[in-house]
Amino acid sequence: MVAGEASGDGHGADVVQELRLRRSDVTFFGMGGPKLSAAGVELIHGSHEISVMGIAEVIPKIPRILKVLGDLERAAKERQPQVALLIDVPDFNLRLAERLKALGIPIVYFVAPMVWAWREGRAKRIGKLVDELCCILPFEEAFLRERGVNATYVGSPVLDQVPALAEPSVFRRALGLDVHRPVLAVLPGSRRSEIARLGSLMRDVAKQLAATKPGLQIVVPVAPGLPKELLQQVFDGVEVTLVEGRAPEVVGACDVGLVASGTATLEAGLMRRPFVTIYRVSPLTYAVGRALVRIPFFSLVNLLAKKRVVPELLQGEVTVPRVVQELEQLWEGPAREACLVGLDEVRASLGPGGAARRVAERVATYLR
Repeated sequence: MVAGEASGDGHGADVVQELRLRRSDVTFFGMGGPKLSAAGVELIHGSHEISVMGIAEVIPKIPRILKVLGDLERAAKERQPQVALLIDVPDFNLRLAERLKALGIPIVYFVAPMVWAWREGRAKRIGKLVDELCCILPFEEAFLRERGVNATYVGSPVLDQVPALAEPSVFRRALGLDVHRPVLAVLPGSRRSEIARLGSLMRDVAKQLAATKPGLQIVVPVAPGLPKELLQQVFDGVEVTLVEGRAPEVVGACDVGLVASGTATLEAGLMRRPFVTIYRVSPLTYAVGRALVRIPFFSLVNLLAKKRVVPELLQGEVTVPRVVQELEQLWEGPAREACLVGLDEVRASLGPGGAARRVAERVATYLR
């Protein structure tokens, strides 16, 4: 099993649990984070070792990434697993898939690479390398099957990872917050590179809102694998409540959220709270992406809705005044109501939960 970031670590741990219900004798090794480790997966490497976003940002990590890739290949050659489950991180996992395929190891891939957004030519390569591709976005199955990939929509794993919907007061009590004071949720992401780019801006936004909203509670979830001290430094000078993990509950407790783009946007959307999502990368990464990416939105929520449900700000648009303005509009009034209606539509489009169970069923067919 190979997961390269926090969201994949959680998805993988759920699959492990489902597989053990079917085969108590199955063992796992590979790469992941604290959740896969807690689930009993023997980690040869930690997912934090390759976790990076952007073209310029990845260059310094290339030697380490190549070492991790080689170590995983050697471990697979020595142990000859009956099946490999690769989760997301396509730039890494498709290279690993080539090496595993050469060893005769069947490959189930969970979370389809976004070939519908850019580098469509990878679909042909995926069709040759991957025995089964488990998609988590409804429109991906038909797109990939038309291009020769054995793809199946298994549902969104996020549906099973977020708590049941409830009033903000329920989550505020669970997190030890004041039920009657307003709450801003700030989700800075799970990668250090994201926090380096967006952390200070999020701090300044929170500080400005706190000055205009008496009693505002600012709550920041700390992603698994990140040291709490890092976020304490980032938000120095602002009174914040740091919560270990529990990002969906933090969103559930809030009036409005500020979310770094990624899987967290879908988590936030499924908690039915209005939020603003922001995205900023290096100038080189942005220039390349602008030339190659063919999507009208970058937020998962807006992509699924095929319209602007939540405000999304990109690169130069990400300024303190602009972010504050968008957040203020979502606090109450027509913009908030329209956002909530759109979020309900997105949730309905995903269908029922059970993604981990469906992936486990497919993996189990390769276990002798």
